[in-house]
Amino acid sequence: MLDANRSGTATAAPRAAATELAVLAAVPVPPLPRAGLAARCTRAVLSPYARLSLLLALLAGAAACVLMFEPQRLLTHGWPPQLGGAAAAVVFAVAYGLCTVAFVPRPLLNLAAGALFGSQLGLGTALAGTVLGAGVAFGLGRLLGQDALRPLLRGRWLKAADGQLSRHGFRSMLVARLFPGVPFWAANYCAAVSRMGWLPFLLATALGSIPNTAAYAVAGARASAPTSPAFLIAMATIAVPALAGTVVAWRKRHHLRGR
Repeated sequence: MLDANRSGTATAAPRAAATELAVLAAVPVPPLPRAGLAARCTRAVLSPYARLSLLLALLAGAAACVLMFEPQRLLTHGWPPQLGGAAAAVVFAVAYGLCTVAFVPRPLLNLAAGALFGSQLGLGTALAGTVLGAGVAFGLGRLLGQDALRPLLRGRWLKAADGQLSRHGFRSMLVARLFPGVPFWAANYCAAVSRMGWLPFLLATALGSIPNTAAYAVAGARASAPTSPAFLIAMATIAVPALAGTVVAWRKRHHLRGR
């Protein structure tokens, strides 16, 4: 009798388990939610290469605007007569910064600052525009280009430049600003791709740009008297650092190649 009960219990247990499995199989399982179209589009837009494409499009548009509006006409046509005093200096500094982002050469803008505002106010205005333009370019490069470009730093020269800027940011940028030779926009975007901090970059830009900017501003202010001592000293101040920068770059080429 006991054996019969045990046998009936053992037989019922598998039947109950099979019944539960059948009930569970009959219940529909909801499918896993798929990523929506908006989420996929957001990931695509925020991807490193999409941001790099946006940066290139912005720079191309800025360069096209420069070619269209020709800011160099300030040297020949002068500043709009309705602007004067501090307002003109502020507007010029903002325009200066935007023009440097759009690859307008700084010497041209520095000459215009000196010709329009004189030596002292022209120097202050040009320096403000220099720091503003450098900060905008650095921010754009850091936000839109760094993630896509850093994996491409495989060449020996590129790695050497990246290591120098990342480890010795202030010193490297100060030298780049003091000795002309590296284009202003190139230094901005190279620093943005590196791991240099904001404060060393902006501080080195402000300090290192003073001598060269002052020389061009004085030359622009004294352009009507090219034989004056101030104009001649300004031109010498422009030429000597350029020559020194060329000599330093020539001597450092072997050091960079050896890395």
